[in-house]
Amino acid sequence: MTITNFTVDGFKNLKNINISPAEGVNVIHGRNAQGKTNLIEAIWILSGAKSFRGTKERDMVAFGGEFARLGLTLIDSEREQKIEAVISKNPRERKITLNGVKQRYLSGLFGALKCVVFTPEDLELSKGSPDNRRDFIDLCVSQIKPAYSRTVLKYENVLLQRNTLLKNISQGVSPASDLDVWDEQMARLGAYISVLKYQYTKKLNIFAKKLYEEISGGAESFGLKYCSTVYENLEGREDWSGEMAGEYLSLLKKNRVEDIRLGFTLIGVHRDDVGVYINGSAAKDFGSQGQNRSAALSMKLAQAYILSEETGEMPVILLDDVLSELDKSRREFIINKLGGMQIFITCCEPAGKLKGRRFEMKNGETFNKTRVKKSKNEKIEEQIE
Repeated sequence: MTITNFTVDGFKNLKNINISPAEGVNVIHGRNAQGKTNLIEAIWILSGAKSFRGTKERDMVAFGGEFARLGLTLIDSEREQKIEAVISKNPRERKITLNGVKQRYLSGLFGALKCVVFTPEDLELSKGSPDNRRDFIDLCVSQIKPAYSRTVLKYENVLLQRNTLLKNISQGVSPASDLDVWDEQMARLGAYISVLKYQYTKKLNIFAKKLYEEISGGAESFGLKYCSTVYENLEGREDWSGEMAGEYLSLLKKNRVEDIRLGFTLIGVHRDDVGVYINGSAAKDFGSQGQNRSAALSMKLAQAYILSEETGEMPVILLDDVLSELDKSRREFIINKLGGMQIFITCCEPAGKLKGRRFEMKNGETFNKTRVKKSKNEKIEEQIE
């Protein structure tokens, strides 16, 4: 999968950008606060995913502006596709199209542009908050099964309603029996989500384990384990609408008294985690900074490999100021492992012997730094020194 053209105007500080990226490596460089990460974020938004920076739609529009316009053309193994989005501070004026077909939400673009984004925050994936690992697995599953994201959204809405009701019950405003309808929905949705998250984590473990052992030169072992707050063992289980939903429901009812006392739902997929282990010990507790970074890189690279295997398309890779955070060996490892994929890299000053098409960012605009050899009128990709 390759992006052949990308345009953006009015997205945060970006203006009048129209670039034709190379099939391989594309380097976006410039001083801080020039818009490099905004450009990566804009591409990511057109994949249908939520902003990796947590930006709300209304905040994507430039200060003083009314609209942000984004568009790209991509080529996959089957055809050329075109994505366009007009984002407004007024949601009613939002306009999104995929190959000319209107989409109600940005999430309607899921599945067309397949991307994997690496940010400095991702380097904390193995030792950071369980929320980050839960969101990571949810995103990974959604990229393969776009409808999954809607299931997660339904679950989150049910959880919100249940938690609100728990507080009302504790205050004597509502009877405990009102929980029945929400518990049944939560059990069914939660069981389905548990199955898919477990299955993905199992596959992620296979890929990430091999990658980690390559990084460590075989000196260290690596493992991932899906830690459910509902099920003791999920291996081979798929009856999410029957027996599994029944078990989930029973546990919710068993914990009602405690949930009412606390005012929130104590168990469920929203409390699950993915354990990361190095040499048999929890990475978040006993891993060094280098080990945790290697673990995070292995998980993110595994995401790219699984996405490629499951969809038959090599994803577009977005590296937002990640290479500067890594030592030389890890930088070389990640670039070598992404061979054959289109890559966008942001950095302040191009460094290392990395060949690629260069775009300099200044005040929200891009300037193509690829030289042209006049004698033969052919483009020469500059080597970044």
